[in-house]
Amino acid sequence: MLLKALIVVHRWVGVVLSVLFFLWFSSGIGMMYWGMPAISNQDRLDRMAPLDAAAIKISAEEAASTIGEKAMPGQIRLTTFDGHPAYRFDNGRIVYADTGVEQTQSGQAMRDRMVSTWTGQPVSAATVESVTETDQWMVGNRLRTLRPLWKYSWPDGQAAYIGESGEVLLHTTRGSRLRAYLSAIPHWLYFTPLRKHQPVWIRIATYSAMVGVGGAIIGIIVGLWMYSPVKKYRFAGGPSSIPYRGQKRWHTILGLVFGLATVTWTFSGSLAFLPFPPPERPRIQNDTQRNSPGNRQRGQGRQRGGNSSLASALRGEVEMSDFAELSPKDVLSRVGDLHAKELSYTSFAGQPLYSLTLSDGSSRFVSLDGQIVTEFDREKIVWLIKKSVPEPEKLELRTLEQYDAYYQDRTGRKALPVMLALTNDAEATRYYIDPKTASVVGSYSNSNWVNRWLYHGLHSLNFPFLYNHRPLWDIVVITFMVGGTALCVTSLVLAWRAIGKKLQQVARGARDRNTFSPRERVARRAG
Repeated sequence: MLLKALIVVHRWVGVVLSVLFFLWFSSGIGMMYWGMPAISNQDRLDRMAPLDAAAIKISAEEAASTIGEKAMPGQIRLTTFDGHPAYRFDNGRIVYADTGVEQTQSGQAMRDRMVSTWTGQPVSAATVESVTETDQWMVGNRLRTLRPLWKYSWPDGQAAYIGESGEVLLHTTRGSRLRAYLSAIPHWLYFTPLRKHQPVWIRIATYSAMVGVGGAIIGIIVGLWMYSPVKKYRFAGGPSSIPYRGQKRWHTILGLVFGLATVTWTFSGSLAFLPFPPPERPRIQNDTQRNSPGNRQRGQGRQRGGNSSLASALRGEVEMSDFAELSPKDVLSRVGDLHAKELSYTSFAGQPLYSLTLSDGSSRFVSLDGQIVTEFDREKIVWLIKKSVPEPEKLELRTLEQYDAYYQDRTGRKALPVMLALTNDAEATRYYIDPKTASVVGSYSNSNWVNRWLYHGLHSLNFPFLYNHRPLWDIVVITFMVGGTALCVTSLVLAWRAIGKKLQQVARGARDRNTFSPRERVARRAG
């Protein structure tokens, strides 16, 4: 009776969720390499003109005064906007460095210029429409809460979304949209009618995964229960360990082989949104502030009030007046051959520095004597680390030449080598410091254990022995994804048969009701 009950539960969980599981597994391979179309910081740098020292007419302090702000290191940077050098503040406001005028809302002419520069296409060939409803490409990001937006579409498949600030907020192509349909859209259930209702979407995805975990566990139990090591069953005229044939046999075999992977992947996926976030409250905010790369925390600002964090200790305290010895214009004039795209104010151990971002996304630091700093003093970094931790006697320091379990990147783009600082405190805190930038590039503590191991570890298999020996990771993950997809295909076939059988029974009952009298139906059932 128990076995029959488990089989019934497993069967109908499969009927309900087999399509969803098929989408998750088949799209998992695409998720290894692709995602939703988005604009990265590198995309912006690629389309940004280098800073022109000769065009800079006002200082950061003067720009801040124009808008009633106080210039603070780490909260302002010099970049290019609409072909002009401009100071960007962390609150999203922009002041042109050549005219001292604040950039406010853009007109159509500016939007046309910006989008044409971004795409390399003439605006005259584009179809322009005002975006009033959330569409497939806005639904998974903050664009869905921004109004107004304009969408420019070209015959070659390019589409760009631009806001009141004049900045391109999203750019898609036929290729990027196709890759999304093969990866993120089915995997994350980014179907517009569902995804635009975020709380509902989160709960459907989470609860479906949780129910699926239960169904998969029951399937493994049934498979092991029915499995006979001594081959007591018969199949194709010979002894067999499995009492089924056809799709049920394949389903049992694939379930015994890939069932555990199905459980772990589905379970880890169900943790993505736990604990549930509060209901989303739409907020209308300037799109420059929401989406520009200026709206991010850099950890380079002035730190006061006894802040003992490692990032603060490495930076130290600086004021804008500390940079008076060398202006941004002079910096750019001295290192013009670098063709810097951005300039920001930073420091190391209280010594002011300029940070230049180059076209490839890398940074160069320039001291106030005009020298390029290629690497910071490691002994000084060690001294600052010891100064910042509560129990320096417990501190353990080492240098990592390759990624470990808590600092990793399967693309190999994260900085190496790095300095690893183990605090050996109750939280087992780990800090990873890049000596070339004197910045904390990664951290981990025991409070992140569930997210690291039960979510990322089980869901992405991001273990060092796989990540550090690619394509081993690709082979292992694709093998399990293909196996899981095959298991889901057998589930779909069996689900279709189960539904078909039920529909046939319903149709037969309806036909009997139309053909026979109640007395005849009773006689047929009895006889």
